[in-house]
Amino acid sequence: MSASGKGHARHDTALIHSLTSSEVQSLSEACIEAKRKAYCPYSHFRVGCSVLLNNGSIVQGANVENAAYPVGTCAERVTIATAVVSGAKKGDIRAVAVATDISPPASPCGMCRQFMREFCELSMPVLMYDKDGKLVVLTLEQLLPMSFGPEKLLTTEELQIGLSQ
Repeated sequence: MSASGKGHARHDTALIHSLTSSEVQSLSEACIEAKRKAYCPYSHFRVGCSVLLNNGSIVQGANVENAAYPVGTCAERVTIATAVVSGAKKGDIRAVAVATDISPPASPCGMCRQFMREFCELSMPVLMYDKDGKLVVLTLEQLLPMSFGPEKLLTTEELQIGLSQ
């Protein structure tokens, strides 16, 4: 986010996050295409997501709702889970892009931010597109300050020492 607190609004600003213009364009096209595949008959709030992996491939996903509302799954979690079951490991995701039909763009919900935290570096850029394709870029750390991640958990050895005291 810029010092003014407004975030980034141009594709070329993603270059500061080590993404090329071509990668940003591919992410943009992929998340907007994925948005068209959203299953959202209840909210009618379409969300598409794409992730760029270290090997250059892009994985897509969209939100999938359910008549029992809490059972629905956000686009970001669908996409990252798809990447993980396809072999991606923590740190393999270079960027996440999300597209919605509103302006300004919607950022990932809290649950999705925490899910991203499990598999993505805090410095990873999150590209958020509005209904007109305008872009805001923030890092995961900016979206989830003072986050809780796997490194905060005690190791088995630390737990055993704590239990023996």
